[in-house]
Amino acid sequence: MYEVDELLEDKRRIDSTLHKIREVVKTFEAKENPERYKSQLTLAKRRLKAFKIANQLIEEKLADLENGTSGH
Repeated sequence: MYEVDELLEDKRRIDSTLHKIREVVKTFEAKENPERYKSQLTLAKRRLKAFKIANQLIEEKLADLENGTSGH
């Protein structure tokens, strides 16, 4: 169903997005009054969690493909 090259490219994009979101979280947490940015910080942390899950699923699929198993 998925090609290894597609999964690797998608993983690269997700890794890049994860880096950017982590920087956003750092920026909001470093603000003088981080409580003022609570909703933006919550959203960024939720996105971070979702992208981490997506990344993990891609890694599992890549491992399945390398091992010749069908996975989930």
